Amino acid sequence: MAGPQPCQGGPWTATSAERPGNLVRMSRPPTFRPPACARAYALRTSRGDFAVLDAEPAGGGRPSRGTALLLPGYTGSKEDFIALLEPLAAAGFRAVAVDGRGQYESDGPDDESAYAQSELARDVLAQAEAIGDAPVHLVGHSLGGQIARAAVLLDVRPFRTLTLMSSGPARISPAQQHKVKLLGDALAVMEMGEVWEAMQALDPPEEATTDGEELRRRWLRHRPAQLLATGRQLTVEPDRVDELAAVGPLPMHVLSGERDDTWPVPLLDEMAVRLGALRTVVEGAEHSPNTDRPAPTAAALVDFWSRN
Repeated sequence: MAGPQPCQGGPWTATSAERPGNLVRMSRPPTFRPPACARAYALRTSRGDFAVLDAEPAGGGRPSRGTALLLPGYTGSKEDFIALLEPLAAAGFRAVAVDGRGQYESDGPDDESAYAQSELARDVLAQAEAIGDAPVHLVGHSLGGQIARAAVLLDVRPFRTLTLMSSGPARISPAQQHKVKLLGDALAVMEMGEVWEAMQALDPPEEATTDGEELRRRWLRHRPAQLLATGRQLTVEPDRVDELAAVGPLPMHVLSGERDDTWPVPLLDEMAVRLGALRTVVEGAEHSPNTDRPAPTAAALVDFWSRN
């Protein structure tokens, strides 16, 4: 196989109150096909193997401007960063997007305790070490942001910067808590395929921009235990902003769309102030600026990393 090419540029039913808009809405990457400059492989770490997409700048060798580790959100995967890989690599950065344990192409056990936030944070430390370019720029989207925060609080040394993308200071909004509870109730009594069909019936996609079969395949490969454990964590996450602000000299960045129903944008504004972080709002984007507006999102990341 050719290597990467250089980048140049049933029991559960919903009531009427649980109709479309009240189910967990998963991210929709524009494609599941990575750019030619990205290589898909299993990253071997001290805590197991993790599926990654690894995009390198033209010329190969150690990236001159640094390496980024990208962590996806709840129900998401490394493919959520596909549209960022080429512009980041073209700007001179190596970008490694990863499936966490139990997400899509990274295997995981059926024991929910394996997905405790502290365990996932230790996975991130192992991933940063295995990449080999530490310290790395750490980026976490939504759930991935809270896992990234936990990793930094365990050990800040592997990280050059931290970007929290659409990831708030504490638990998700009450409306989103309700959605996660609905999903948990469904997963407790239904198979993954049945839950997928229920989600499609109750909350059909607004746009056919992504291959529906690819989305279905990703969903079916998630471990239910991972969804249950991390979903529960999202509904009880404490505010650890002051704790994070006290971490040594680590440049931080709070990036989001201009609308977000998971954590209200004013709450993200306030969090940035408390952290002394750079604040970026991507115009025209909602909860997933990485898929909604990838070009300005990539530009904002490059600008932040270039300063640090």
